[in-house]
Amino acid sequence: MIRVGVNGYGTIGKRVADAVSSMPDMELVGIGKASPNHTADAAAERGYDIYVPEGREDRWAEAGMAVAGDIHDLIEASDIVADATPAGMGAEYRPVYEEYDTPALFQGGEGADVAEASFTARANYSEATDEEYVRIVSCNTTGLNRMFAPLHEEYGVERASITLVRCRGEHAVISADPVTLPSHHGPDALEVIPDMGPVTTMGMKVPTVRHHFHGINVELGAEPSAAEVRDLLASQSRIHVVDGDLGIDSGWELQEFALDRGRDRMNLYENQIFEDSISMEGPQLHLFQSIHRESDVVPENVDAIRAMMGDADAEESIELTNDVLGIGNI
Repeated sequence: MIRVGVNGYGTIGKRVADAVSSMPDMELVGIGKASPNHTADAAAERGYDIYVPEGREDRWAEAGMAVAGDIHDLIEASDIVADATPAGMGAEYRPVYEEYDTPALFQGGEGADVAEASFTARANYSEATDEEYVRIVSCNTTGLNRMFAPLHEEYGVERASITLVRCRGEHAVISADPVTLPSHHGPDALEVIPDMGPVTTMGMKVPTVRHHFHGINVELGAEPSAAEVRDLLASQSRIHVVDGDLGIDSGWELQEFALDRGRDRMNLYENQIFEDSISMEGPQLHLFQSIHRESDVVPENVDAIRAMMGDADAEESIELTNDVLGIGNI
């Protein structure tokens, strides 16, 4: 059993903790949590041991919440830590992980230089094998890499231009994010699949929650039909091609789709590619896809843990993760 600590129990951390605790080859040591609030109470109800930053034990005692120790205790007791702390904090924790000789994986809010490899299971699983520090790229970049990998293997990706419409959850305005080009997603995609042609990404933020949308144009090295591309993408376990007959064209409807199919926390781990948007003009592929920002990196965290610990190859790990999380059953 791989003993896993999850440092950070926010949007991503709580889902990673759930996933780890459900894996037959992993044991959740506990979670790192800064504040004794309702999410901490929910973690305790799920039976998770809670570890807190040094010096905050009294604050938790005053709130009537029990803790198992501090973050250093969590790190020391773990074979590996999934760092899901707020963006930038992972880099601050890396020296602590090094102090305890504990491998760690980081999330996409950290810069590429925080780790020895940037990771998407479908694209470069082996590059994380036996590494001490690995970064899971952002939810958007994870979604792009899952799409790029089979396209590049089958046809070659000569160049790509992507507009990412990202949810911001506050302020009723639309804004460029950033106004300069490219956004970080294109360079991050090339960190994982470096032999693709140039990938230019433009980011926007809109006042909505949970689902990002991508408008995608990819110049392929061949001229397949739209049906051939559709079949290739649909064959990928972490891509769901949304049946055009279902009448789904929004993140709101995708949330209902997930709830109606019993997905915990409305999780949609798979890319959601809209079937009716897939079109070809010569070598130019166009499509829309939606990415559930809260869950699509969760299976990547699980696979990265196995890769880093040298416990399974890509096919074995991806199949096990998919089976336990129900990926591909929608």
